[in-house]
Amino acid sequence: MKKTLIGLLTVAFLAVSAWAQEARLKPDHPDRYTVVKGDTLWDISDKFLQNPWMWPEIWHVNPQISNPHLIYPGDTIALIYIDGRPLLTVERGPKQFKMSPGDTKLSPSIHVLPLGDAIPAIPLDEIDNFLSRSRILDAGQLEAAPHVIAAEGGRLVVGAGDFLYARGEFADDVPVYGVYRQGDVYVDPETEEVLGYQAMDIGTAKYRTLEEDIATLTVTRTTQEIRIRDRLLPHEERSIESTFFPSPPESDIEGVIMAVEGGVSQVGKLDVVILNRGDREGLKVGNVLAVYKHGVRVRDRVRGDTVTLPDERAGLLMVFRTFDKMSFGLILESDQPLSVSDKVRKP
Repeated sequence: MKKTLIGLLTVAFLAVSAWAQEARLKPDHPDRYTVVKGDTLWDISDKFLQNPWMWPEIWHVNPQISNPHLIYPGDTIALIYIDGRPLLTVERGPKQFKMSPGDTKLSPSIHVLPLGDAIPAIPLDEIDNFLSRSRILDAGQLEAAPHVIAAEGGRLVVGAGDFLYARGEFADDVPVYGVYRQGDVYVDPETEEVLGYQAMDIGTAKYRTLEEDIATLTVTRTTQEIRIRDRLLPHEERSIESTFFPSPPESDIEGVIMAVEGGVSQVGKLDVVILNRGDREGLKVGNVLAVYKHGVRVRDRVRGDTVTLPDERAGLLMVFRTFDKMSFGLILESDQPLSVSDKVRKP
């Protein structure tokens, strides 16, 4: 009995110690914070926690409100204590209801907002353009897709409002197709495995008719001129779940930044990076990873030999979209310039 009690106390102590090490409050944390438009969950977590990615460890669901995991402008984040443990919870703020032009009424007890008005985990305007520009495909997907063979009037390039002709297999229940062109091939710099193929967004076309295997489509949108040989894929609504919580990966993960959106080599805060780790390694949307610069080699002037210094932590990123073998992340903190080939790992 005594050994059992000691064992239970030891487990409890270790659990509390682990929590204390990872979900510590900032010394200057507020007791209450009212959310304003433009805030992100990361911003709010950073006001309270030394390690913002530990938000799930300190979040307390308020059972008295609907959708307690969603936070809206006007809500108050309150620091409470339960059994001596600090926790954060949300108190719904007042909601303005439009009664007539120029008149508003405040209701302190009713809070009805569309889910889309909830604050996001990270600034979505920094990744919306990136998500709308490309898709990541497996080998053969783009080559098997229908391709543009000709344009209205024999033109070599096509713009919005023009007709185009494409050949391949079309589905009757797909009214809109995206037009794509192959971009980068993503290769793991460590293993040389091909992780995915970039399909660059060129435009959108509306399906009209099909004769044998040749379809006629009307171009409705372009990001650049459509060319012969461009490919067609069923249009997808590329959106992102914005209300996920920042969290550490469940297992130890190590990888590298293998590319940067835009083809640049230097990376800073709010840049999108591409990682060589994805679903198969256990990465999930919302996972936070620390970025490390490779340790440099220096000469020991006392002993006369050369040694490699430890890797230096230089920033933080959050994964916002995952694929089987790779993922996209947004740099949230950068203590120094980051670059392609920098390491990422569980913080």
